[in-house]
Amino acid sequence: MTAGNTGSDTPGNDDPFGYLYRSEGGEEGAGGDGATRQQGVPRTSYNQVRAVGERQYGGASQQPGYGRQNASYAAPETLPGGDRSRPQAAPPAPPQRNHKGLLIGAVAVVGVVCIAIGVAMLNNSDKKGTEDTAQPSESVSASTEPEKKPADKPSEAPLPKDDAGSLKLAGGATTSKDIPGAQSAGGVYVAGMNNPGASATWTLNVEKADSYKMWVQYGIPGKDQNLTVTVNGKRDDRPINMGNFKGSEEGAWDKGWQNTWQQVNLNKGTNTVMLSCEDGNKCDVNIDQLWLKPLH
Repeated sequence: MTAGNTGSDTPGNDDPFGYLYRSEGGEEGAGGDGATRQQGVPRTSYNQVRAVGERQYGGASQQPGYGRQNASYAAPETLPGGDRSRPQAAPPAPPQRNHKGLLIGAVAVVGVVCIAIGVAMLNNSDKKGTEDTAQPSESVSASTEPEKKPADKPSEAPLPKDDAGSLKLAGGATTSKDIPGAQSAGGVYVAGMNNPGASATWTLNVEKADSYKMWVQYGIPGKDQNLTVTVNGKRDDRPINMGNFKGSEEGAWDKGWQNTWQQVNLNKGTNTVMLSCEDGNKCDVNIDQLWLKPLH
């Protein structure tokens, strides 16, 4: 059975497109209102063509005008999500993070952690030091006693040095100050040594027995001279050399002041050293000063 056939129509009316021209009041059973359908007259059935927008919903007849929307219709922009065909407002930008503030905060946190670690280490160190230094009462009392310091070593006295005026003279030796340039106090020196048996004795003190250099400041007339040395009564086989080391002119006594030295072995305490004119010596010499220096 076709769309226009209800089962009682004639074959000539079995037209699949008959609903386009059949009348609204078709025959009963064909969905009409009970009126007799006329041949060749378009029927007005429920299949009648209607204008766009005219429709029946839920058995109620609605005849809205052209273009009027159904009451259940809602515009896309009113639905959730809105009309995607229209430009959408840009979402708000995320808040900017204060990187400088974050960096400062991170540094502060690291600093606090470091301080905490340092304090913990100090506490542990103090605790350990306290445990290590804890001793029985006897040890503690012993440690509180004042430490005995070794006595300071007494400083050695300077080695002696004397002027010619302090020497003991004999055998024609005498003091004088006629020739300028002597270093003794007041320019006083020992003269008259150019006499056999003339002597000048120096008495001195040393803190320890040792060998020393005995220095002699003397004056000559531009010629080499020498004298005999006797230490604590013992005569030295070597005379002290009083040469013309400066190369002064002969006869120029004021230009002939110079010095020489000879080793002497002294005892601890008081010693005597005598310079004398003996056989074989050249004694044309004046004596100004005598002093000691270490041999080494």
